[in-house]
Amino acid sequence: MLTITKIKIGAFSANCYVVRSEDFDALVVDPGADGGAISKIIGHCRLTVRGYLLTHGHIDHIGALSELRGQIPAPVFMHGADSRWAFSSANHLLPYYAAPPRAEAVEYVLKGGEKWREYAFNMEVIATPGHSPGGVCFYFPDDNLLFSGDTLFRDSIGRTDLPAGDAQQLNASLAALARLPPRTKVYPGHGPETTIGGELEHNPFLQRA
Repeated sequence: MLTITKIKIGAFSANCYVVRSEDFDALVVDPGADGGAISKIIGHCRLTVRGYLLTHGHIDHIGALSELRGQIPAPVFMHGADSRWAFSSANHLLPYYAAPPRAEAVEYVLKGGEKWREYAFNMEVIATPGHSPGGVCFYFPDDNLLFSGDTLFRDSIGRTDLPAGDAQQLNASLAALARLPPRTKVYPGHGPETTIGGELEHNPFLQRA
């Protein structure tokens, strides 16, 4: 059984998640800011970080990665379409976020469809472009959990008016998520948790997809 700790971080109240197993192994999803707060939780719980999972490349979701990896080394999981630009001077949201301090190695360059079974984790990668070219969701079927990044929110979806956003791609991505079991609990990149079933009932964007 996995335990989820949510940390609201940064100027845009993005969600970072620490996913831990009963064996004290952990995955960190979208460390966008406030690296000290994230590392404090990891240290307090005496966790061993096994990976950093990046749902997409926008700076508010990756901004604390360098800081954390400097303290707590672990491999990075990220789609190749976003890793090409995410760690460059192009990725900033001034005056709120400067560009990442340096390029990062991405050990697991994702395409979508990967299955990763290590330690106590059974994870599947679902490619969900649209908000960004390399958006992905991380699905844990044994625990009925989905980390949706900025693809799907409660009663809403990610914006597509940012550079390289694509509304048609996002609609296709939402259709893929709509096929997941209704009981799947969704942990989005911003805002409160929800379920696939709840979004099929209330979210017009998912209904149309």
